[in-house]
Amino acid sequence: MTPTWRRACAALLTVALATAGCTSGDGKADRPGITVVLFGDAEEVAGYRSLVADFTDANPDMDVTLSPVATQDELMARLTTSFAGGQPPDVFLMNYRRYGQFAGQGAIEPAQSYLDASSAIKESDFSPRALDAFRFDGKELTCLPQNLSSLVVYYNADLFQAAGVATPAPGWTWDDFLAAGKALTRDGRYGVGVEASIARLAPFVWSNRGELVDDENRPTTLTLREDPAAREAVDWFLDLQLRHRVVPPDAEEQSESSEARFLRGTLGMYLSSRVAVPTLRTITGFTWDVASLPVAPGGVPASILHSDAYCMSAGLPDHRPAWRFIEYAMGASGQQTLAESGRTVPSRLDVAGSPAFLDPAKPPRSSQVFLDAEPHLRATPRTATWARVEKEANKLLEEVFYGRVDREEGLRVLEETVRPLFTPAGK
Repeated sequence: MTPTWRRACAALLTVALATAGCTSGDGKADRPGITVVLFGDAEEVAGYRSLVADFTDANPDMDVTLSPVATQDELMARLTTSFAGGQPPDVFLMNYRRYGQFAGQGAIEPAQSYLDASSAIKESDFSPRALDAFRFDGKELTCLPQNLSSLVVYYNADLFQAAGVATPAPGWTWDDFLAAGKALTRDGRYGVGVEASIARLAPFVWSNRGELVDDENRPTTLTLREDPAAREAVDWFLDLQLRHRVVPPDAEEQSESSEARFLRGTLGMYLSSRVAVPTLRTITGFTWDVASLPVAPGGVPASILHSDAYCMSAGLPDHRPAWRFIEYAMGASGQQTLAESGRTVPSRLDVAGSPAFLDPAKPPRSSQVFLDAEPHLRATPRTATWARVEKEANKLLEEVFYGRVDREEGLRVLEETVRPLFTPAGK
């Protein structure tokens, strides 16, 4: 452990002893308490508040402080600051594409030994694909994944019907998707809403049998230009905006997000993960559902894993209260609570196949799509610097997507800019 982390852990010990289960000035034992930090909008956070309420009802001797932030970027900033200051939260919810930088610094208490010793939950309860995403550097389980989502297509069934377009069917192709997008782009409406990001682009690259990086386990560069199959997918993705104009242009996307446009009924298809469902369930003016991503011509079905996990901060004087909360959250009752909120595709196999998740009376009616995607899910690299690679690549990809820079020059600059980020500083 480095001197910096020793100082951080020492500071945390001082704080934790004052707040988590020690004696107070009057000699009475304080109730053990933990802080849980996570991200989400109001609808998402409501599900976590229900989870915390259920946990405290079942564990009246413990206090849980839920400390949500609005976005993943805010979460990263909060965690970076709290770790540097020696006062990280007991538990935090982290996406697998972002936890590597903390795992690489030894800031996360590995979950493997706690899971192995647990009598409440066991490894076989959960999707192996979700678990594998949180084995840092392919080793022991670092955090415990609560969900197994994927990128899907949310669609406005009423707009499809009005345009005389068949709703998406299993096995539909890029050509089908583009034809629908064109037919739906009319009268001030647009056919497709999609974020210009590596996470949104990746499934199309994989469906076309291309690769994002030169080596999945030890990547040194993106291969969006050099890999012919990847480049074909990149051009198809960029053409949605630059050539076909089925995606809202730059100025309109800046003034109203694709999610807001979909909520208002002026967007035919919206690409997102399960995280969108709690907000989309507020829709009352039209019928919507979910479909799998289209498949490249001659390609294979593919989607990208979207998974968040409960992590414990390293250096706590006693990890038992934090693990106790995680055990409950990952148990059948805790997973059912979040499944019913619409927020997650449960990582627990029994809950994922239950009415708590699949109830057709609660939109989306076709939630089975998320489970059917499981065999086709792929994950991005889990390295200490991947979050930085994505962040910088996304900025430059957006520049190209909206035509702010030349396509060829923009892609060249993108790859050259992120290449040094694959190697951690000092190596």
